[in-house]
Amino acid sequence: MKIQRLAVAFIGMALLIAVGVVRQRPAVAQTDSAVLRAQAIELVDSRGRVRAQLNVEDNGEVLFRLRDANGTIRLKLGASEAGSGLVMMNERTEPAVHVLAKRSGTSLSLQRGEKRHVLTP
Repeated sequence: MKIQRLAVAFIGMALLIAVGVVRQRPAVAQTDSAVLRAQAIELVDSRGRVRAQLNVEDNGEVLFRLRDANGTIRLKLGASEAGSGLVMMNERTEPAVHVLAKRSGTSLSLQRGEKRHVLTP
């Protein structure tokens, strides 16, 4: 149960970050728009490096990616007609936490080194 709570907490944090990226406003007041429409949104650091991306892939899947200071993808959150998924990478960029929700079933995989735990309802 502790692992499931941890996974839910991580998913909640990813969603809060996504909302924060979309809701950021400039310091100078500008005309507000009721809708922000774009094919992609990128958040860059002070050096211009892409740290977060929100975009629609050619296959219709929506992906949210978070990158570390070196540009390595550390978190992916995706949604498509087939379902949704969350992947959090470890220091070796291997999936450490992998959550999938599809019609065929839902699963939570946790990996630490060679040990892998898969939880399914």
